[in-house]
Amino acid sequence: MADQNVPPHRPHTPGGHTPTYEIPAAPYGPPSVSRGPQWVGPEGLGRQAFHQPAGTGLPHLDDDGDDRDRVGRRRALVALGGTAAVVAGGAALAMSPQVRGLFGDDAAGDATGATATDGTPARPSGQQPSTVRTYTEQNESYMGSRAGAALKKNSPSGGRTFSGPADAAARTPVTVKTVLAKDPVRHLASRATFGATPTVLADIRRMGIDAWVRQQLDPEKIAPSAAELKLAELPTLKLTSQQVRDQREQLNERGAQPEKEMVDGTLARQIWSQRQLYEVMVDFWNDFLHVAADFDGGEAYRNSFDRDVVRKHAMGSYPDMLVAANKHPALLLYLNQNDSRADAVNENLARENLELYSVGVDGGYTEKDVRQAALLQTGRGVDDGRYVFRHDRHYRGKVKILDFSHPNDSTDPKKADQVIDAYITYLALHPSTARYVARSLATRFVSDTPPKSLVDRLTQIYVVNKGSVKPLLMSLFSSSEFWAAVGQKVRRPMEYLVATYRTLGVAPQAGPGFRQGDSRRTAFAQGLRQIHDKLRELGQYPMGQPTPDGYPDVYVAWTSAGTMVNGWNEAADLIAGNRTQFTYTRPEKLVAKPPTTAGAYVDALALRLVHQKLSTRERNLILGVAGVSATARVDATFNGAIAAVARAILASPQHHLR
Repeated sequence: MADQNVPPHRPHTPGGHTPTYEIPAAPYGPPSVSRGPQWVGPEGLGRQAFHQPAGTGLPHLDDDGDDRDRVGRRRALVALGGTAAVVAGGAALAMSPQVRGLFGDDAAGDATGATATDGTPARPSGQQPSTVRTYTEQNESYMGSRAGAALKKNSPSGGRTFSGPADAAARTPVTVKTVLAKDPVRHLASRATFGATPTVLADIRRMGIDAWVRQQLDPEKIAPSAAELKLAELPTLKLTSQQVRDQREQLNERGAQPEKEMVDGTLARQIWSQRQLYEVMVDFWNDFLHVAADFDGGEAYRNSFDRDVVRKHAMGSYPDMLVAANKHPALLLYLNQNDSRADAVNENLARENLELYSVGVDGGYTEKDVRQAALLQTGRGVDDGRYVFRHDRHYRGKVKILDFSHPNDSTDPKKADQVIDAYITYLALHPSTARYVARSLATRFVSDTPPKSLVDRLTQIYVVNKGSVKPLLMSLFSSSEFWAAVGQKVRRPMEYLVATYRTLGVAPQAGPGFRQGDSRRTAFAQGLRQIHDKLRELGQYPMGQPTPDGYPDVYVAWTSAGTMVNGWNEAADLIAGNRTQFTYTRPEKLVAKPPTTAGAYVDALALRLVHQKLSTRERNLILGVAGVSATARVDATFNGAIAAVARAILASPQHHLR
């Protein structure tokens, strides 16, 4: 009786529960990224230079030919780009792959009594879920390896908050070993945006660090970019859920897919919006409070969730966001809350509200708390595309979850619904939620092994400001730990690709070689969909994780040679201008006045693409790609090898690190 109509939880470890979520496979097939540490470098992969005749360029790494030749080509770039896997420039690290119906009537009762009302021998109600299910948090489980142990050595044991970001930047020494330039402007641009560009760097230097951060914290005051204005070419972005449902037939005839256009639009904003910190936070919350784009119902409701929940509150208040999410059809359908009623309780949303969206698995709740919460939340659902509270399906009776208790006996539907809001707000303001959000933010912006000193201070800021986001970000950017963490984050596949578009200065207008192949969709819309498809191949795209835990935000979860090579090949396509839906700067035009010697040209091109010079060893590797010496004379095309040289720079650790 205890588990009647309560789908089992997703698997975590051997002996855990079987999957429960009804999520269809993505139409593009499973992602090719291999989760789990499979490859590191560079020391274990050799240091040999890669020589070939000038002008032949760097071949596609997956083309036909002798297998031994192909391995040699890969190792040439791996020797350069693989350094990024060792975040602070240390030795190669071996990483082991590890990951992670209650009552028969709705009369008022007391679910807090001594009589066992939930649990099974395998899931005793009085124990913590982490004890029962041996579950560890996603990011921390990945970092529980030798790689994580090595990275922790670079995390400071303490830190402090300064009067503002500029003061913190000026007074914080960078002592970790890293290939990145210890330039605070470059560091801020790399972490607070989806990739530094010459324009962003110039803006920060012109405005000053403090003024630029303040501007980014008020995104509504930043004018939309040309690409954001072109989002009108994605016709479903502004439709309400009801309009999508009403126009489903017409949208199908036009080939419009709302859940995919939402992802397309998100990518456009990441690449071209001037509200970069806002877009970084939208991405952060879409992983933290995750609802997959491709769930059954996503076509009608997921865009509204992005617009009316995540984007509305991304720079506002997390408690407001969590309350709004728990009344949105997307979350209610995604986690089966629409099916939960007093006589057949579904625990999915109640569990994830505790485990993923608030206090965290080690936040002190028990299996009994999960069941109590599931009872309290009964009655919430969706009817005709809108949120409803069905009082006749709601459990009435005393509940106690952690330190939240309530008689929950009102016969007034409005008041009964307000009790659930009060509980969700309580969760969002819980001290464990404050620490969970603080640790997640520090992981996103500072290090895969965030310093405890910073997490402690951000936790306090969250508590004092009742979950407001802007004070958290200002405190983070004013911390010594943020400015000391140069080189301590590696870009995930989506971040790498978006940063590549940004640094190459790809423009959203169609290029001269574009030929209209789909009369129903503009060049801009077609190009965004191609980026979207490529990211599906790489295994990470906005809101793409099928399960509610969101994407991991630590690099060891993404160590895959295949993914890295695929990203390099995409960079080669961009350098060549192969996506004709967009406009590109020809590679020989990336540097306005290219030097006439090869070594100086590589330095200038590195400053243009990765915003700093490369080490002598890295520069020599790239010169080897072109088959020339540093003193050789070259023209603007690098004697025909400019595309290969640019591609090699974009495979360097300076572009993989952020």
